[in-house]
Amino acid sequence: MLACCRGSGNSLAYPERGLLDGARRERLASHPGEAALERPQPWRGMDQEQRTERQPIPDQNPPTVVAEPRARADKRVARALLRIRAPLRVRLFNVLLLTLGAIAGALGFNLFLEPGNVAPGGILGLTLVVNQFLPFQIPNGVLLLVLNVPLLYLGYRTLGGASFMFRTLYVVAVMTISIDLSAPLLPAGGVSDDALLNALYGGAVSGAANALIIRAFGNMGGTAILGRVIQRRTGMPIGQIYLMTDGLIVVLLGLAFGWERALYSLIALFVSGLVTDYGIEGPSIVRTVFIITEHPRDVAAALQAGLRTGVTAWAGEGMYQGSQRTVLFCTVNRAEVRELRRIVHETDPAGFLVVGQGQSASGGTIGRSDAPG
Repeated sequence: MLACCRGSGNSLAYPERGLLDGARRERLASHPGEAALERPQPWRGMDQEQRTERQPIPDQNPPTVVAEPRARADKRVARALLRIRAPLRVRLFNVLLLTLGAIAGALGFNLFLEPGNVAPGGILGLTLVVNQFLPFQIPNGVLLLVLNVPLLYLGYRTLGGASFMFRTLYVVAVMTISIDLSAPLLPAGGVSDDALLNALYGGAVSGAANALIIRAFGNMGGTAILGRVIQRRTGMPIGQIYLMTDGLIVVLLGLAFGWERALYSLIALFVSGLVTDYGIEGPSIVRTVFIITEHPRDVAAALQAGLRTGVTAWAGEGMYQGSQRTVLFCTVNRAEVRELRRIVHETDPAGFLVVGQGQSASGGTIGRSDAPG
């Protein structure tokens, strides 16, 4: 590489590398990246033992600057959890919902699903299929518990959350006991011999039971746990996962009881999904409205006078022409959408109107066209 040279007024000394002449020093000064490559590497020419001796001794007391902010954040989270923790009456109400949901699921199973040999998928349908192929009969509640045990263990290991698993285990236990205890007290053949009625009412009762349990942050166990595990591992939408798992169980029902029963089970599955969604979210009675207009004050005044609703405005810009617009936002009831369209069209015929759905709204002022005055 560079030869060592002695004595020079315009020289730059590097340990173990000798002296660099003035021209080389000027070039390195103008190219910092190249100068970094020319820095000495003291381990060159050393054997392994010498390199080990020159290595720095690790710090026995590493700094805790990073750990302290994290500890403070954990304390803030703990304090926030204490503040937002549900009061005792809310927790007791959730236990009541879990109990009612589990009992409703057991009654729907004994009254409609088992007599009609239909099931909306899930662990209840799997219970019917397994009991059909066993050489001896096992009480449905006991078989339901046995089938849930490996899935509960899988959920505990994969999903975690002791409170979630406790609620799920509680639902499974109550449903298991209710199925076996209520069976002798109910009609042996159910309330109807019509498979379609059994599918419709069995799906509706199962959906209502599932909605009660979900509203209390619980789970019916079975394929619901399996769906959560698959969703966490793969990122697939939970609806698609339930469709695949429940669809597979419906196919097994067809193999066990005939394909006509499988078709009825699909009806039960559809009805159960509708009732579950309705029970969790409730009716969509609120409409959210966005209005883009050049006459915001006139439109807002007309809405406030005609529908008695609050209106919020913010500035916007049309990205095609670059013109300034005002965006109005308000919420009205479903029955007031037609009147809102009429008011906006009469006030600003060129206004742009978008009406969306909302599950619920609280606070502020929602449309009250029927209010007196």
